[in-house]
Formats: sequence, C-alpha cells, structure tokens
Amino acid sequence: MSQSPPSLPLEPWEETKKTLHLFFQIVGKIALKTKPPRNHWWHITLHVTPSGITTGPMPYPGGNDQFEIAFNFLRHQLELTTSKGEFEAFELYDGLSVGQFKKQLFDLMAKKGIQVKILNKPYDLEPQKPFDEIEEWHSYDKEKVHRFWCVLRWVNQVFSDFGGGFYGKQCPVHLYWHHMDLALTRFSGKKGPKMVPEASVAEKDAYSHEVISFGFWAGDDQVREPAFYSYTYPSPKGLGKTKLLPNYAKWVNSNGSPMAYLSYEELRKEKQPGKVLLDFLNSAYMAGAKKAGWDIEEFTYKPF
Repeated sequence: MSQSPPSLPLEPWEETKKTLHLFFQIVGKIALKTKPPRNHWWHITLHVTPSGITTGPMPYPGGNDQFEIAFNFLRHQLELTTSKGEFEAFELYDGLSVGQFKKQLFDLMAKKGIQVKILNKPYDLEPQKPFDEIEEWHSYDKEKVHRFWCVLRWVNQVFSDFGGGFYGKQCPVHLYWHHMDLALTRFSGKKGPKMVPEASVAEKDAYSHEVISFGFWAGDDQVREPAFYSYTYPSPKGLGKTKLLPNYAKWVNSNGSPMAYLSYEELRKEKQPGKVLLDFLNSAYMAGAKKAGWDIEEFTYKPF
C-alpha cells in the first residue's frame, strides 16, 4: 500500500477512456437486465479483479445456468464464461469500434443461448445514438488501459482496507459504469429527505437513505485530472468548513453542495500514498458523520 501507483494523466488516453467507458456501459447494461435488483443499484455494478474487470455471475434469462463477462486487461480480451464450462473470447485492440464490440459480444452470447435485450444507447454519455452505430469511438491503447487497471487495483485495495473499519451498512467497492467511478458508500440507516417528483428513478433509489460516499474517477470534461472525492447526502450545514487531510485536500462545490476533493497526481508524490489516502477518507467520513449526527461509536468496528 506504500508503493506509489502509476501516473494517469487524462489527455494522453482520453479517446481510449471514452471508448472503454462505452464498452463498460454495454456490459453493465447486460448486468442490469439479468441480475435480480438490489438496493441502491448494487446489482448493476462492475468489479475489479486480479486480471481486469468483471460483471460477476449473472443468471441466464429464464434458465438455471450462469454466465460472466470479464475484461481481461492482462491478455486484452473480452471473455465470456458459463457455468456449463464454456469459454469464449475476442481481442480488445486499437481500432475496435463500439459498434463492433457490441456485435461481437452479442454474437458470443447468442452462440451460448443467452438472449438479452438492453436499452441500446449510452446512459448520460454522448453520442446519444444506438451502440451499434457508434463507429467514431474505436481507440484502445493497451498500455494506457493496463495502467488504468493498475490504478483501479491499487485504489480498490485501499478502499477495501478503509471499509474494514465500518460496522454499519456499506456497499462493496464497485465500479459504476454510468460515470466510470470506483466507489464505496456508507449508510447511517436513516431515510433521506423526500426528493422532488422530477428526480430520476436512479437518484431516488441511490439516495433513498443518508449516505457518505467515497470514490475515484479518472477525470472528465469538467475535471481534467484523476481525483478522489467524498460527499455527504444530505449535506449538513457547515460541512465545507471542516478540516481535511492531507492539507492539500479541499472542499469544492458540486451541484451546490461541498465535496471533498483530493488530486490523484498530488497524492502520488507522497512517500506513503496509501496511508495518506486513508487519512483523506477518514477525515472526510468524520467530517460528514459528525456534522450529520451519525452514531460514530456504534459504527466503529471493534474486533471480538
């Protein structure tokens, strides 16, 4: 945890990142359609593995068998495995378009008798047209993808270590494919405030209860660098004035509420980046939990 993870500047791999994001959305939508619902959308997420990213086991529609879709970033291939002992894969390479990716994946599933119908367009991501027609996004830089996965593995481990200290309801560390962020969320057990009628179904389920959430994302059009974040919902009064660790972490405005922000590249300069990241996560949690009146003592894990 003390070893510094690799650098991940956004611009050199931005086209690959967008292509990979669209790949993730296609696979994530398959999980959405096949897995039984779980609270706060936990059933739709992807998970970091020692070789890449996976959906985990999914049931055959209408059957008793299971299948799994995994991105193998060591071999750079998309893999389909079934509980019948079947295995199929195709290469992930520079030039593979989003449309071609979807066709190859769904052809593999059809070959195994897996029929899944998804909403065939990106979620909250351009271009807003059928995945089959997206040919302009076709960048896959293997070195950059491998580097991104190495970062995710490192973050996943630190987040998992952090999660071990909480004794309340808490989600697994998982990747939300809609914004491509790796996240961990804690819950107070209390219901959240009633949302406005025009709030989306996704928002109503995600924020049905009070949360303190932590995440990592690789950057986007607005945030031009990889970074860590944390927010408390609903945001308590005075949260943005509390102290964060390390001293270069800061509160930024996010849709009218304070969000704790830590630059990934700044963190990499530390001699013990894992420890410093834990300091950030703990300081953000304590800030939100104290201001929101959570029972911190009750939620602190104590070995038996």
